[in-house]
Parts: sequence; C-alpha cells; structure tokens
Amino acid sequence: MLSTRQVYDYILTLELPWQDSEKLIQELAWRDYWQQVWIAKGDAIYKDLKHPQTPISNFQIPTAIYEANTGITAIDDAIKELYHTGYMHNHMRMYVASICCNVANSHWMAPANWMYAHLLDGDCASNQLSWQWVAGTLSGRKYFANQENINRFFNSAQKNTFLDIDYDEFNTIEIPPVLFPNSSFECENYLPNIENPVIDAHQTSLIYNYYNLDPSWHEGENVQRILLLEPSVFRKHPVKKKCIDFALDLAQNIPNIKIVVSEFDELEKQLNTKPVIFKEHPLNKHYKGHVEPREWISSVTGYYPSFFAFWKKCKKELQRAL
Repeated sequence: MLSTRQVYDYILTLELPWQDSEKLIQELAWRDYWQQVWIAKGDAIYKDLKHPQTPISNFQIPTAIYEANTGITAIDDAIKELYHTGYMHNHMRMYVASICCNVANSHWMAPANWMYAHLLDGDCASNQLSWQWVAGTLSGRKYFANQENINRFFNSAQKNTFLDIDYDEFNTIEIPPVLFPNSSFECENYLPNIENPVIDAHQTSLIYNYYNLDPSWHEGENVQRILLLEPSVFRKHPVKKKCIDFALDLAQNIPNIKIVVSEFDELEKQLNTKPVIFKEHPLNKHYKGHVEPREWISSVTGYYPSFFAFWKKCKKELQRAL
C-alpha cells in the first residue's frame, strides 16, 4: 500500500504543469485531511461531528440501495460493480450517500458502514467523514445530485427518475416510495482461520496491519515482519471477504511476512525481549513499542476546521516542489 507522499513523489516524476496535476494532488490532500481529523477527534467521527443530521426517518439502509434496485441505472450499475469488484467511483460514492441521507433520510452511519465493508480502498476516516460531509453534519450544508448531474458524469441519458428534478425541489422532496423499505446491514467475520506461525521473541519485529502493508518499510533490514489482524478491529469495522483477501494478497509483497490473527496484547506476550516497531494510526493506539510517524503528502499536519484551510497551506508548499 502506498502513502499519499509516495503517490505525490511519483506525480513529480511526470513533470506535469501544476494545473494538470492539481486535481489529483488535491484528492490526495483530502485523504490526509480526513486522517488528521480522525487523529484529532478520535471516535467522535462515528457520531454527528458538528451538526445533527436532520431530518432522520431511519437508522438503516434503503433496501433499494442494498439490492441495487433504485431504478436509476447508473446508480444500480455502480452498486453492482461495488459488490463485484470492491470499487466505486468517487462521484458515485457521493451520489449514493446523498440518496441515502438526503432523499431517503437515513442516518449516515449504517449506509456508510455498508459501503466501507465492500471497498477494497476503504478508509474509515475518508469514508465516515465523507458521508458526514454529504449528510451536512460537518458544514451544516447537504450535498445533492440530480439526474442531470449523474447523466453528465456517467454518460447516461435517463429521464423520469426520482432524481430528475431541479435542485431547488430537493428542499421539499418527499421520500420516494422505492426508498421506503429499509434493511439492516450485518457483516460476518471473514478473518482467515489459520494456525498462527511461530514467533521469534529474539528478533526485532515490525507490526503491519490492515492499514499498513507498505512493502518498502524498513526494506532490506533483518527483522521479523508480522501482519497482525485483530478480531476486535474487524468487529468494530467489518469488511467483506474480498477485502480481507485483497489485503492478504498485498501482504505477499512483504518478504517473509507472518500472518497472525490475534489481539495485540496476546502477540505482545511473545515479543517481550526485542523491540516492537509499528506506524502511528488511530486504530493501533493500544500497541506498545516504538511508534514511527506515517508519511504525509506535505509537512502540514494537525486539525483544521475545514479542508480548504488545510489545502491552502498544503498547496503553497507543494507548488514550490513542482
């Protein structure tokens, strides 16, 4: 897995003018920004962060979304692609979130968890906080997309859907009948059922996890490399089997990786004679050992109340490098 800094460094090698690369670089900055919010706010990102979502009709997922049966072809096709590939275009993620939160009036949490569970590139901060941004719990303003917008960006020409309205009509739109039935989302535990490998307590250990699978981390060093999959993390943030399989496939890029399914404190009992090294992340604050910083796209860190306050400082620094 690549850091935003690694991607940015590659962009630099293309020697593109700033105007040709700014949008992509800004998307990388969004990912870092959401991480900084998560670091600052912790578990508060799992609740309405700044403003209560309103109105709310349910705390489930519209069944039509869950079953890819909204009647909007581009939306339904994108959900089917998500189920099949684990990928969904960024615009489409916002469209789906808007339908759930601002048309069906579902609270954002359940559908956000549903989407995260299917995304191969799922990131708790980017996912949860983007859903909050759409639902209006961050800025107080909701995001809407009508059928014309969807047609323009996804090369469709559909008419006469519940989104085929002008934007000012969203203020008074009733929940369409197709979005009335709701479903709960449950995700099984898909962690591999394996016998944990023998751990060498006399060797320095690097602890990888679902959020750190960087094959270049301490590359070439004589260390023990352990991919730790903690059941407690996946109970709180469940993902589908294809996501676990994807992570395990990526882990094969790490030489001599040992895959361990257990909690950190259980592993720690076997690692009490040599240093344990891991990268900082909100999901591993309970790790013990030597923590290393993550790579960010710029030196700008810390909490900013808005992305564009954060981006203003990032952009100034990044432009100088191009």
